[in-house]
Amino acid sequence: MQIKAFFDPRTSTLTYLVWDPDTGDAVVIDPVLDFDPKTGRVWHESADVVIGFARGEDLRVHQVLETHAHADHLSGSQRFVEAFGAKVVIGAGIQAVQGVFAPVFDKGDGFPTDGSQFDKIAEHGEVLSAGSLSIEVIATPGHTPACVTYKFGDAIFTGDALFMPDFGTGRCDFPAGSAEHLYDSVVDRLYSLPDSTRVFVGHDYQPGGRDLAWETTIGESKAANKQLRADTDRAQFVTWRTERDATLDAPRLLLPSIQVNIDAGRLPAPKGNGRRYLALPLKVEEA
Repeated sequence: MQIKAFFDPRTSTLTYLVWDPDTGDAVVIDPVLDFDPKTGRVWHESADVVIGFARGEDLRVHQVLETHAHADHLSGSQRFVEAFGAKVVIGAGIQAVQGVFAPVFDKGDGFPTDGSQFDKIAEHGEVLSAGSLSIEVIATPGHTPACVTYKFGDAIFTGDALFMPDFGTGRCDFPAGSAEHLYDSVVDRLYSLPDSTRVFVGHDYQPGGRDLAWETTIGESKAANKQLRADTDRAQFVTWRTERDATLDAPRLLLPSIQVNIDAGRLPAPKGNGRRYLALPLKVEEA
């Protein structure tokens, strides 16, 4: 199995291409759709770099694996649907996320909240197949209810559940997020894996200006994760995470991202003038 990481510096997101060099079977994890909120410009540079590499290696991308409905970048999944006929996969908790956000964006009765916009709803413990690749699904809710970790042999892709040891874990203050659930996901499920298990993170924010990094191990995380080690007390973590999250600003692309990502990365349909529009819910304070 081969793994290649692609970094988007605008959103600090890591996209991964995983493939079997013997067969050319491949999947992509957490692709990015480029978006400028100042101008409304949407383009495909990030996804096309991955697509170009995959085609250069003569790979067949069978699936797009979303670790969750991202709040910090728009998903580039549909670009891979167009290029390869890839199927889009997400964790079963997406139904809870859709249930929360569909009313926020006034999606209406015609917007399903059963996850049917996605090709596959992945359940905890399920084993997916992508050609010769075998992928185990580990539900790791907490950052969002839909968060899953994908396991390929000795490698796991944790999305926003677990970051590099010098950064910590994902925040838990989004609707239906839970610091309690995140603790259980990491300590009970991820830290129960062998210490040698390779961990590939969903973002790297390069604390202190250090060089980009995206791979650690379960052993290193258990011993040195600055927010959640194997011996961290549950109540202590929950209190710290909750207090810390209360000080954080909302992600810059929260509102654009969520309304696209709960629809499997599809942009809103064009209006009569041929243009597409994102919704911007307002919070109007009473005078």
